[in-house]
Order: sequence, then C-alpha cells, then structure tokens
Amino acid sequence: MEPKPWRDRVREEEELLQRLNRLASEAAARRAQALREGVAELGTVAAVARTLGRTWQAIDQALKRDERRRASAEDATTTE
Repeated sequence: MEPKPWRDRVREEEELLQRLNRLASEAAARRAQALREGVAELGTVAAVARTLGRTWQAIDQALKRDERRRASAEDATTTE
C-alpha cells in the first residue's frame, strides 16, 4: 500500500487541529459557564477555587478569558 502524499497528510492534520481547537474553545466556554454558576452559588471566586482545589487566580483567569472571547465574538457580529 502506497503511503499518502505528504501534502494530503499535512492538510488532514491541519483540519484535525482546527477541529480540536474548536472543541477546546467550546469546552472552555462551557467550563466558564459552570464556574460562573459556582460563583453565583458559593458567592465568591475564592470559594469556587477552594471547592475545586484550584487557585483563585486560575478561576479568575478562566472567567476573564471567556469574557474577552465573548466580547470579541459580539464585536465580530456587530454590523454598523
């Protein structure tokens, strides 16, 4: 059996990377939503962090990254 040409392999791997990046982005958004729900339930980012065994900075950064992503998505869909 003849191996696939390198150009085809590169194209397939690039497509796979695009799908994985999209899936990771979607997972991060769902995680941020769950973290926001945790903050609403427990009252603070620190309480969520303690419950999950993470630092408050890690939780805060995840929430801020999602806020920036959502803001840029809204700007991209705005038409004037």
